[in-house]
Amino acid sequence: GGARAEQLARSSTALGLALQSERGAALGDVFAFLSSLYFRGKLTYAAQFGATTLQVPGVLVITPGHGLCRPGTRIRAAELARIGQIDVSLSNPGFVQPLLRDAAVLARSVPADAQVVLLGSIATPTYVAPLLSVLGEQLLFPSEFVGRGDMSRGGLLLRAAREKRELLCVPVQAA
Repeated sequence: GGARAEQLARSSTALGLALQSERGAALGDVFAFLSSLYFRGKLTYAAQFGATTLQVPGVLVITPGHGLCRPGTRIRAAELARIGQIDVSLSNPGFVQPLLRDAAVLARSVPADAQVVLLGSIATPTYVAPLLSVLGEQLLFPSEFVGRGDMSRGGLLLRAAREKRELLCVPVQAA
């Protein structure tokens, strides 16, 4: 819903034109443009280390109003505008219910000993609380995130992916 989203929605770049087209643009590409280094780091790292099966994708993106989406999900400019209007708060069922729904599907689709890694700040209860309520001990995060800002986490993830070095992950519940 910010200036970069408006800029992209009117842009004549390949991504902007895709977003304006009937086919739309990949959600991951749009979010990477909007969030820059941090989201690009998340996508790159998750693609490198995210385990996938036929039922469970290795990478899912928290998307306001839509829950957990594959980064290849196509969206159009109007949908991006709607996503930008979603109140991202625990008191908004329009944000929380899709996230809980998709977390429950994920929990049922992975083995009980599977590790689900959150590549986001655990200081943000807005998405941590719903995920934790469903995934419990299965929800992990990279311990090296502690004390780092968004850009630092993005750089860390890009370096780790380039070096093919998986980060040590610890349970969110214990943090």
